[in-house]
Amino acid sequence: MASSQVETVGSGAEKAKLAVAVLLVVAGVAGFYLLGRQGPVVQWGALVLAIIGAVGVFFTSDSGKELGGFAQDAWREVKKVVWPTRKESIQVTAYVFGFVVVMAIFLWTSDKVIEWVFYDLILRWR
Repeated sequence: MASSQVETVGSGAEKAKLAVAVLLVVAGVAGFYLLGRQGPVVQWGALVLAIIGAVGVFFTSDSGKELGGFAQDAWREVKKVVWPTRKESIQVTAYVFGFVVVMAIFLWTSDKVIEWVFYDLILRWR
């Protein structure tokens, strides 16, 4: 049986950083609505600044640093992907469309045969 470990925020400083990040987002949303009479520039400015501040505080925490490391690793792996050429993409797309047409014809034919068997031969409704 595999054991899964749950990581929690350990130190008080880490908890405080995450709490400040959450409070900045909440303050930004509250400011957005409270500054409604000041105009949309002030509203959106307060919201954007609060979110930028929250992201900045989050990325100084251990959780944010781990997320940044994960993002770098993921980007490094994406660079290793060998993407298909235009010709290969068009060929595969044509194969998929061809398969869909063949399956549509097969399913329509199956449906009509089953309909004929049930309604005409078994139930004699027609």
